[in-house]
Formats: sequence, structure tokens, C-alpha cells
Amino acid sequence: MTTFLPNELSTADLLVDATYQGLRQGNAGDDPLGPLLRVSNSGGFRYRGSIDNLNMVVLTTSMSDPDWPDALDPETGVFTYFGDNKEPGRSLHETPRRGNELLRRVFDLAHGSADERSRTPPIFAFATTGDWRDVRFLGLAVPGAPNVRPGEDLVAIWKVKRGLRFQNYRATFSILDAGVISRAWVSSLISGDGSSDAAPRVWKQWIASGSYRSLLGERTIEYRTRVEQSPSDESGRRIISAIHSYFAESPHAFEHCAAAIAKLVLPNVAQLDITRPSRDGG
Repeated sequence: MTTFLPNELSTADLLVDATYQGLRQGNAGDDPLGPLLRVSNSGGFRYRGSIDNLNMVVLTTSMSDPDWPDALDPETGVFTYFGDNKEPGRSLHETPRRGNELLRRVFDLAHGSADERSRTPPIFAFATTGDWRDVRFLGLAVPGAPNVRPGEDLVAIWKVKRGLRFQNYRATFSILDAGVISRAWVSSLISGDGSSDAAPRVWKQWIASGSYRSLLGERTIEYRTRVEQSPSDESGRRIISAIHSYFAESPHAFEHCAAAIAKLVLPNVAQLDITRPSRDGG
């Protein structure tokens, strides 16, 4: 995994899943997003420009808040992000950093004409790594998703905290298929010139047509090795030996045992179909 050190941040490209390391002084100045993108050093919503004229938006998440479960599906490129009205006592858009108002505006622009989409700021998504203030780049995000209708990609949901009800946004973004965001484009955005030729092609395509070319990741086959699956102690080896002996004369019957074990350890399994012992394709 690529890691950019603090002295490299001001000139670094943005690489999907690369780590951007902050300082180790133990204060807010450690945050790497300031030198990397010239944004503030705190908050889930950060941006350059004004709320009325945004040059760039940076979304950050810990991915670890159970009440507000931000999530990235790496296979489909869908990024779910919750707004910043996380406490009762305020209306939906009246937050200190105006994050929910920002969401409302960028989704309105994204659902409009090509001219309106051209005023949508690039949105860079990051997740904290849990190591000091280091962050991981999730990708270039745009509002909406291929299979989500406009009006369903930004939804105000009700929550209850300490017996009080309040609303917050749940936003659906797509991570575009841009593995590398060049420093040239980042620098142009910092300077307020978002029309740089260095912008990724997929970003220009989305501006022109509103079509999504998401960053799709095919899951690799993951399984434990033979050693990892084997018991590590004598007690476990005796259990395996007993199972082998029990089903020695009827090996296919073990499938029913395996299904019963699966239902015990995976309570969400509602039904398992056991194939016939032969002529079932294996």
C-alpha cells in the first residue's frame, strides 16, 4: 500500500486507497488534509471556496460510528455518507459547518442540466485509518448512483436521541473510475480554476452526460489455507478424527451435518438445500 509522508503531501497525487500520513505532534495540526488539499484541519465536511461557490469538497469519515454508518461498497463503488445534524435541537440545515446545506446544494446541481453539473464541485472522500490523524483516499465522488433515482439519493431520515427526534441526511454517492487524481488538477482546484485539462476523463463525462462510470472492484477468491483450517491443538484434532470415523461409511451424510453446523453459527441462514449424493455436478 502506498503511503505519502508529511513532507510529500503538498505535491502528492491522490491515489485510491493510498494513505496520507500526518505529523506526530499530538494536536490538530497533525491533520494531513491541510497541506494535501489546503482545507481546514477538522470536521467531516471541508471545502474550498464559499458555500455559494464551491471549488472543492472534502468528506471525511471514520467508518466506525454505529449510529451513522458511513460505508463504501468497493464492489459497486457506492458510498453512503450521513450529514452533520447528529444531535437534536436543530433543524435539518442549521448546522455549524453547513454540511447538510452543502449536500442539498450539490445534489440539486447534480440533478440538473449539464451547465448545472458543471458547477458541482469535485468531492474527494477520505477515511481515517485509526493511526494518529492519517487518512486513506477513497476516491472521487459524485452525487447519486446508477440504480438510484433522483430524490432517493439524498434522503432526510428521522433519528431519536435522548428521547428527542431530529432529522439528518443520508446521501448516496458514486466513486468514479479514477484511480489517480493528478496534482495538476488538485492545484487548479486550490487556485479556483476547476476547468483544468488535467481533470479525469470520467469526471468530464459525468459533467457532460450525467452518466456514471463507477470504480468497480471484483472480489478476489479468499479462503483459508489447509494449515489455517486445521485444528491447532490435540482437542481439535480428536474432534476431527471423531467426525471422520463417524461418517467413514457414508461420507455424503456429512453434508447434512455441515448444514446443521452452518445454521448454528450463522443464525441468519433461513434455509439450506442439500444436493443429492451424485449427478449434481459436484
